[in-house]
Amino acid sequence: MLKSITVVTLAVLAFATASTRAQPQSDIPTILADIRAKDTGQLAVSEEDGKFLRLLIASTKRKHALEIGGASGYSAIWMGQAMRETGGKLVTIEYDPVRSKELAGNIKRAGLADIVQVIAGDAFVEIPKIPGTFDFVFLDAWKRDYKRFLDLVYPRLDKGGLFTAHNVVNKRTEMGDFLDAIQRNPALWTAIVSPSGEGISLSYKK
Repeated sequence: MLKSITVVTLAVLAFATASTRAQPQSDIPTILADIRAKDTGQLAVSEEDGKFLRLLIASTKRKHALEIGGASGYSAIWMGQAMRETGGKLVTIEYDPVRSKELAGNIKRAGLADIVQVIAGDAFVEIPKIPGTFDFVFLDAWKRDYKRFLDLVYPRLDKGGLFTAHNVVNKRTEMGDFLDAIQRNPALWTAIVSPSGEGISLSYKK
């Protein structure tokens, strides 16, 4: 009888160990802090902006998201957490090959590789290759290209979709044509918020 119990116990322990290995647990707060600590170029959004994006996506139940300018993955991890709650997917594009490699690695470390697809390359080239439409867009690329990205993505933004852009307060002088376009378009409702002072524009497609 004792031998039988021992065999069963060992089997249970072996199964538990295998399950733990198959489902590694990530420490997202630690990963996010690590990304920020290494962000010497200050390319990541603030923590406040990251939390805002997560809340915005989750509360409005977005499922088909695009990020233009993924850097090392800080904002993608915040948005990916929300996408896991909504059952959605995020595609994030980063031009710089070194950063795109870091981005993919950080997404994997955060346990979000099944939610977030990383594309390395020129977003102007890669976006037309992505199938379907988007109900959420987060733009955080070269500021003087914002208007070009809006023109490229707007036709594929769903009705009721949100087009959001970063640094519209602290770098507004670099994107005057973009700000003018989103505020004058009669098919958009636009507001600007500043969770951390950098500014995020929110444009809702009617």
